Amino acid sequence: MFLKNCWYVAAWDHELIDGKLLPRTLLEERVLLYKGESGKVVALKDRCCHRGAPLSLGRLEGDGVRCMYHGLKFDSTGKCVQIPGQDNIPAKLGVRSYPVVLRDHLVWIWMGEPQRANPDDIIDFPYLRDARWKGIPGYLHYDANYLLIVDNLSDFAHLAFVHAKTLGGSEEYAYVTKPLNMERLERGFRVERWHMNAAPPPFHRKVIPNKTDHVDRRNIGHMHIPGTFFLDTLFSPAGSGAEKGNFEGARQYRNCQFMTPETRGTTHHFWIYLNDFEGADSTISRSLHASLVEGFMEDKHIIEAQQKAMDEDPDFKLLAVVADAPLAHFRRVLDQLIAREQADQSGGPEAAAGLRLTSTIPIATPQSASIS
Repeated sequence: MFLKNCWYVAAWDHELIDGKLLPRTLLEERVLLYKGESGKVVALKDRCCHRGAPLSLGRLEGDGVRCMYHGLKFDSTGKCVQIPGQDNIPAKLGVRSYPVVLRDHLVWIWMGEPQRANPDDIIDFPYLRDARWKGIPGYLHYDANYLLIVDNLSDFAHLAFVHAKTLGGSEEYAYVTKPLNMERLERGFRVERWHMNAAPPPFHRKVIPNKTDHVDRRNIGHMHIPGTFFLDTLFSPAGSGAEKGNFEGARQYRNCQFMTPETRGTTHHFWIYLNDFEGADSTISRSLHASLVEGFMEDKHIIEAQQKAMDEDPDFKLLAVVADAPLAHFRRVLDQLIAREQADQSGGPEAAAGLRLTSTIPIATPQSASIS
């Protein structure tokens, strides 16, 4: 169902301010997130080992948390360190702790085998710590499987129809643009797409002075397992030669989105839309944030309806067109990684042979398609 031996985003750091105990279900496990008094970020199983009460209903004490049912206190490693009225504390008394890393305002969590957690494996998005790039963090909750959101982000063609009046601009985008490059990566893909001599889409038009001038638009999307999406967007004056590397007069955006499964049917969606041209004028970030929320709600509406329709017919099989090649590759690689992980846990390749892989979309790719 889920790939566990990898890093997922669990929260934005601002969600843990002022000693807040944040309960969050991740990969169908109840997790408690908090920042201790020392500033250390902690993730524990959100269930007291004594009588199963949620620790998120407890009390922060130093870097530990006290269950407010019978008063058991647990340190940041999950070890029970105090039982009111009892001097002897059994060694086995404790709750699971999860490896966590706070980086670039994101709290990353490792839900798999703790000994395999390597912070160096966390994917880097340097714009989050570059002062020239400004934006406002966002969060949405989807009543849909996270892979449906991955599919949506993998497919630029939907911009023309779902977002014709917001992020896309017009249906023309789907008809006149084609992927310039589709590159299969070891754990994801990269897709580049250009739209030449087009009217600027509404979200961009709101934050530029020359609102009617046509632009050359480039989108480069990167999708990484388990569900991290980076989008580099450039708008340059039409005919200025941006496709040849002349970016004079161009305006650029950097979008990062992180999909973390809550359950098999619900998803946490963390995101931020950055720009490098607003300077001290934060109204641009606020405008872009509002535009993205508007666009994401359009996605949310159709993706949640898609999930509901699929739930009503579990035997429905997804088919694909040529434009789905990147997402089909992503799902194949994810299937293989999950199968390998489950085989390791259950005893070897014989177990992997018996696994049923459920997320792959069959696709027939014509000879004319350029997929590297």
